[in-house]
Amino acid sequence: MLIRSGFEIDVDCAVPVPMMLALSTHSALEGRMVGEDRVRLSSACAGQTYLDRFGNRITRIVAPTGQTRLWSDFVMEVDGAPDACAPEAAQHEVQDLPDEVLRFLVASRYCDSDNLIPQAWSLFGNGPGGWQRVQAITQFVHDHVTFGYQFGRANKTASEVFTERTGVCRDFAHLAIALCRAMNIPARYASGYLGDIGVPYAGPGDFCAWFEVYLGGRWYTFDARYNTPRAGRILMVRGADAADVAMITSFGGYALTLFKVWSEQLEDGLDDATIREMLRTRPASEALVYPATARTA
Repeated sequence: MLIRSGFEIDVDCAVPVPMMLALSTHSALEGRMVGEDRVRLSSACAGQTYLDRFGNRITRIVAPTGQTRLWSDFVMEVDGAPDACAPEAAQHEVQDLPDEVLRFLVASRYCDSDNLIPQAWSLFGNGPGGWQRVQAITQFVHDHVTFGYQFGRANKTASEVFTERTGVCRDFAHLAIALCRAMNIPARYASGYLGDIGVPYAGPGDFCAWFEVYLGGRWYTFDARYNTPRAGRILMVRGADAADVAMITSFGGYALTLFKVWSEQLEDGLDDATIREMLRTRPASEALVYPATARTA
């Protein structure tokens, strides 16, 4: 399956502002790619990219005074299969977990699992473990939380999502992660491209957050917002929660004046030359407009 993905983001700064941008695909991605998934800039400022401790490719810039456009546009070939489903995947005892997984068991800035332990064990402690427990948590969050961009705010924690019962996709992921960790199941935050592939059109494009859990010796993808296996995910970032992988981490104020994301399936069999010609013009996709309270990264 060929998927064309990219974004255009305009930031307007009153003074030069240092920024860290988590807007590239993840370093673990492999396979055929045409075009460039690095962050490109309309201004003359130079960007430097490094790998963080989660393998995310972070771009450092100093956005100049005035408007700067950040953009990317590429085609990625993926297998086209929906998220893996493994009902037999078992939950590990904590003492049997690999060392590198343990950090995804503890509370983090937005996934305050220590504040949700009583609720988690009351809701899920008597049911089956492993895959069935994670699926029960996913179903609960999907049913419990109402989605809306007007409900987003930069400092919202999982326990607040549990109480308020509203949020954006990152809030669905944070609550599910926190409930998993409260049940001693390692869980981590993930985000990337997820177009309306194989499902009805859902409105202007956006980046999407989901979560991954460690069961049966490997990581599996779950999505509390949609609660169904989806095809065509393109991973950008992973972390303990969104604090590790904010789209834009700025050290100064800026205005977000344009935000467009696309991730669309192309016809099979296109050669690289045809794709490169296609990439000469970016899609005229509809811009997503966030409420003012959500315009933070």
